[in-house]
Amino acid sequence: MIEVESLTRVYGSLTAVDNVSFSIGKGEVVGLLGHNGAGKSTIMKMLTGYLEPTSGSIRVDSLRMGHDTRAIQARIGYLPENCPVWPEMTPIDYLDYQASLHGVAAADRDAKIARAIRRAQLAEKARDRIETLSRGYRQRVGVAQAILHDPDIIILDEPTNGLDPTQVREMRGLIRELAQSATVILSTHILQEVRAVCERVLIMRRGQLVLDERIDALEAASGLRLATDHDLSDRLSQLDGVKQVQALDSVDGRFAFALDAGHETAPEIARAVLDAGAALYALEPHRRDLETVFAELNEGEAAHAA
Repeated sequence: MIEVESLTRVYGSLTAVDNVSFSIGKGEVVGLLGHNGAGKSTIMKMLTGYLEPTSGSIRVDSLRMGHDTRAIQARIGYLPENCPVWPEMTPIDYLDYQASLHGVAAADRDAKIARAIRRAQLAEKARDRIETLSRGYRQRVGVAQAILHDPDIIILDEPTNGLDPTQVREMRGLIRELAQSATVILSTHILQEVRAVCERVLIMRRGQLVLDERIDALEAASGLRLATDHDLSDRLSQLDGVKQVQALDSVDGRFAFALDAGHETAPEIARAVLDAGAALYALEPHRRDLETVFAELNEGEAAHAA
């Protein structure tokens, strides 16, 4: 559905997005994850046609951004990171204005506005002036305008920004609901948001795409972890089915190893430890979670930023 190829955006000497390519299928819920300044918002702006790429291409089905920008934008609902709203308007007035911009037919407008208000849980504030609303409620107004015209692509930049824990939970529920009928791209630097609602993650680092993976595959068990009281590196590396042995930091006389080996090799590994006269403290599958992978990919990022 969405094809991004060699997307690049340069500001003077700064390359904000560097040769990024990916594709997103219809109905996918994809998280775009990265530290602040990684290039997420720049990609969002290019995907929505608000910013021209320096080079590269964006296609939505048979449409090409630049040539068919208006047609693509008509299919997109977009919540920018800092959603612009008119503070003197009420949410109802604002949504009515947005509906006219989206070309929603006058006969359908009231029903669509009412539905957007309900889905964004704005009913109790619908007739209050936006300038009196909390940041969380303003964010809901932004979400309501993004889904108002029933787009088949929804792009949300930091959608839980400013929400309290209850509102965050409600927003996650809304995103899951939207995903039943639309392709959803969610940009955030909050790992929990991606794990809660996304099925796939794209991780950005310094303008480059460093990971594109389904979350279930990313978090699948990978290898084994062994703890014993002897250094058994040589013996373990000779076992059939053990491709690699990595010694980890030893603590209090215990030796730990990361083994590139399938789970079916665990009994043989256990026998080898016992035959060597060593104590077997632990032998278990190693599972990586999103937090671990993100930390590995961004190792040294804080020092670089400083």
